Amino acid sequence: MNDSSWDAPAGSGRGGPHQGPAPAGPAHEGRPAAQTRPMPIVPDVPAGGFQDGHGRGAAHPSGPLFRDETPHEHPQEPMSSRTPPPPPPAPPAPRQKKSAGRDLGAAIGVGVGLGAVIIASLFIWKAAFVGVVAIAVVVGLWELTSRLQERKRIKAPLVPLAVGGAAMVVAGYVRGAEGAWVATALTALAVLVWRMTEPPEGYLKDVTAGVFAAFYVPFLATFVSLLLAADDGPWRVLTFLLLTVVSDTGAYAVGWRFGKHKLAPRISPGKTREGLVGAVAFAMAAGALCMQFMIDDGVWWQGLILGLAVAASATLGDLGESMIKRDLGIKDMGTLLPGHGGIMDRLDSLLPTAPVVWLLLALFVGTG
Repeated sequence: MNDSSWDAPAGSGRGGPHQGPAPAGPAHEGRPAAQTRPMPIVPDVPAGGFQDGHGRGAAHPSGPLFRDETPHEHPQEPMSSRTPPPPPPAPPAPRQKKSAGRDLGAAIGVGVGLGAVIIASLFIWKAAFVGVVAIAVVVGLWELTSRLQERKRIKAPLVPLAVGGAAMVVAGYVRGAEGAWVATALTALAVLVWRMTEPPEGYLKDVTAGVFAAFYVPFLATFVSLLLAADDGPWRVLTFLLLTVVSDTGAYAVGWRFGKHKLAPRISPGKTREGLVGAVAFAMAAGALCMQFMIDDGVWWQGLILGLAVAASATLGDLGESMIKRDLGIKDMGTLLPGHGGIMDRLDSLLPTAPVVWLLLALFVGTG
């Protein structure tokens, strides 16, 4: 490279007088630009170098030589090949015990108390038991209509329902099936007329709910009065109560211990198919004993059929009220009975079972 291509520094004797620094850009048109070659870029060579295909040392660039070349990734070696020990396994979660979901002690105490009242009234004075049934019907109607008004804004007339419901129970005991039917029709008519005293808005839904309540609670309860009216009426009623309670107990005991397959998860998640098998087995065994030793002219095999029917009707009755409570968005119909809920929560399986027991006993041994 010639020295003439560079300007001499200030104060030197070369290059003529001082002309200052060369301006940027092509200041000297007639002077050709110096031809220079760029210095080659020497890539970094790691310690030890790289070997080419002939075993000679070769420089390996740290980046791509060309613009469209993709660099190779070289993962870094870990600072230590020592692998940390795995963490200790977490202790297993404690197994939760199954719970009945209610105060079992209170439930047993209330059940024993109700049983004592029922047995005493049933065998001491039959008319007193009719009064117990009538009171249970009135309280059940109050619970049902109250929940309908609170949750759905449905105002089913309570006064005609309560008066007519009690009359239906008494009429069934005094006048038999015909008296029960007449009282039921008059109660439905009273519901229609009573609601006319209020504005017409919501009339249809209110009277529909009222008629439904009349059939669901007091009409089904009149079959208990029909059972009681027979000569061996107390034993028939006791058979009806025992089979229903034994069915519920068998379903609870077997389902709580062995239940795995849900019976109707959308309606009642707690019920299982295993529980239904337990209800059938317990009720059939109890039915055979009751028909053989408690019902006049009864035979044990008739009790097997009776127990099977009771298990089916009690389960359907329980599911039916669970459907109503799910529609209302509540767990219990009331809080009157500690450990049980309300009266309706105890009548759910009894009400639909009463006509089934009355019909089968009438077929097997007559109405007496």
